[in-house]
Order: sequence, then C-alpha cells, then structure tokens
Amino acid sequence: MNFGQFLMENLDVFFSYTGFANATLGHWVMIAIGLFFIFLAIRFDFEPLLLIPIGFGMLIGNIPFKDAGLQVGIYEEGSVLNILYQGVKQGWYPPLIFLGIGAMTDFSALISNPKLMLIGAAAQFGIFGAYIIALLVGFEPNQAGAIGIIGGADGPTAIFLSSKLAPEFMGAIAVSAYSYMALVPIIQPPFMRLLTSKKERLIRMKTPRPVSKTEKVIFPIVGLLLTTFLVPSGLPLLGMLFFGNLLKESGVTKRLADTAKGPLIDTITILLGVTVGASTQATEFLTFSSVKIFGLGALSFVVATCTGVIFVKIMNLFLKKENKINPLIGNAGVSAVPDSARISQVEGLKADPSNYLLMHAMGPNVAGVIGSALAAGVLLGFLGS
Repeated sequence: MNFGQFLMENLDVFFSYTGFANATLGHWVMIAIGLFFIFLAIRFDFEPLLLIPIGFGMLIGNIPFKDAGLQVGIYEEGSVLNILYQGVKQGWYPPLIFLGIGAMTDFSALISNPKLMLIGAAAQFGIFGAYIIALLVGFEPNQAGAIGIIGGADGPTAIFLSSKLAPEFMGAIAVSAYSYMALVPIIQPPFMRLLTSKKERLIRMKTPRPVSKTEKVIFPIVGLLLTTFLVPSGLPLLGMLFFGNLLKESGVTKRLADTAKGPLIDTITILLGVTVGASTQATEFLTFSSVKIFGLGALSFVVATCTGVIFVKIMNLFLKKENKINPLIGNAGVSAVPDSARISQVEGLKADPSNYLLMHAMGPNVAGVIGSALAAGVLLGFLGS
C-alpha cells in the first residue's frame, strides 16, 4: 500500500466520524430551531434565561456523530451529558427550582385577597381540558396527563410530571412548556382583549390591605399542611416551594434564602435548560407525536388563559361594584411568574395609563404556581400508581 492510498483511507475513516457525514435533515431542522430560540432570546428578550440554555442545548444535542461507543451523546450511558441529564430524567431539578421560586416569591397579594386563589384554580382547567383532548386523539392516560400539564405554563412541573408518567415524551413536553412560557407576551394578549370589553378593562381594583410579617410566616406552614394533606403526591414540589418561602419570610435565614433564589436556582436553570435542549436529538425528538404534543400544549395554554379571564367575568356578577376584579388579571392564573402578571399590567395600562394592575395580578399568578403543582400531584396520584 502506497502512502497516498494509506492517507486517503485514513481521511475516509476520519470523515466517517464527522458530523458532516452523519448529519440528517432532522439534525439541521433541530439546529435551526435551536438558533431560532437563541434569536428570540437575544433580539426580543423572550425569557433569555430559559431560551438561551435550551436553544444552545439543542445545538449540542444535534451535533451528529457515528455511534462507536464514544460516550458523548446525552442518551449514551456513562457520558457526561447523560449523567447531567439524570437530574431531569429522575426529577431532581424541578424541586430545587421550586425551592428557589419559593425564596423569591411574595405571597402578600394572595394573602390580602384570598379569593384571587380561585382565579389560579380556574386557570388549571387548561390542564384537565388538554388531558381529555389528548385522550381523544389517542394518547395513553399517563401520556395525556403529562401532556396536559403544559397548560399550567410551568416548565419545572411539566418536567417533574413527565419524568414520572411519560419519560419517552419528556423532551417534547419540556421544550413545549418552556417555549409557551417564553411566548406569553405573544399568546395571551389577543385572547385577553377578545374576551373583555373596554368598560371591563377600565375597572379599578381596591388597594390590597397591608400584610403583617406574622401572616407571611404562617402562610407557607399552613399552605404546606393544607395542600400536601390534600394531595400528598405533590409533596416534592409543594414542600420545596413553601420551604423556600419560609426561608425568605422568617427573616432569620437570609443567607439560605439568598442562596436558594440566587446561585442555586441559577445553576439548576443552566443544567436543566442545557440538558432539556440536548435531549431533543432529531432521531429521538422529531416524531408525529412530538408535533401533536406541541399542538396540544398550545391549545391547553390558550384554554387556561381564556378560562382565567372568563372566570373573573363570572365572579364579577356576584361582587359588589367596589369589589369587582379587572378581568385582565385572569390571564395571570397560569404559572408563568411573573410574566403573565406583567402582561396584565401592560394591557391594563393600554386601556388606562394610570391603572396599575401588577400588584393585583401577582395574586392569581402565585396561586397558579401552587395550582399547577397541585394539579400535577392529582394527576400523579391517580395515573402514577
């Protein structure tokens, strides 16, 4: 064998291991979607803390390679990515995210006006509506339950539930949930305007009463006992949510609260985002089922938004004039904190530049966090056995 032939054979072997030789159309499609997510995050500031890690994770997960036991892919046992992915697959990351959410959440708006909890509960109809529709289009009950949770607009909850009920669809469910969370400013406003009149959008709500420190300290303790005694299967999420909130409100564990809402949640968000994105390998992700999941996720999110707004309109029929609620805060019943509440504020200011709804919208918004975790617990309780 001459040197030229030897060199060509080695180059041919080398090329067979490159991404160019192993790329399929599906890989390029997923890479394009990842780049689109990064574009939305940077150009339009759509949830950059979520979309940039997920988008870049899609790039990582769709670098094609020859399966030769190199242990570089996320689905190869023993690879670094596979080890990091266990936090998603086994449901470790979502409770830690909820710990951080609890440490940064102020439940004052909900405590001062408890009836706002009903709006958060009503918005969860999107979850159960999507569950029923998913059953009708052919998904198994456990798969339908995992898909339905997308309607809560709560990425960590969607990951937690799908890891227990439908791990085969976890990538599609997680990406769908986080995508719709990021697209709140696009999806919700048209339906909010469609379902409300000019007069309703001008409703001014009473200033929330001051909430004492004692009430703030008691709330996470009572909240934990009530919700977890009712739905024990929601304990991993609800337990960490209320624990994080107690760290914040107790006033004596500031260092722990700062760690939970800062370095800890940031680290977990990075790991969760990148590994969820990397799990969208074209060979595993691009299926007709994934397309149906994205469609059902969008439908459930729209239903949840509309249900929240309509429920407020119904509540107003029974409330005195001075206690009426602006229906624009009905969209905030989903768990996208604080983005849905900010949309309520933006739409309220468009109708009346002096009407500030943010403090009111935060009530149903944080109620939505509790509600989605409760809904996940209910679904896990009767589908996970």
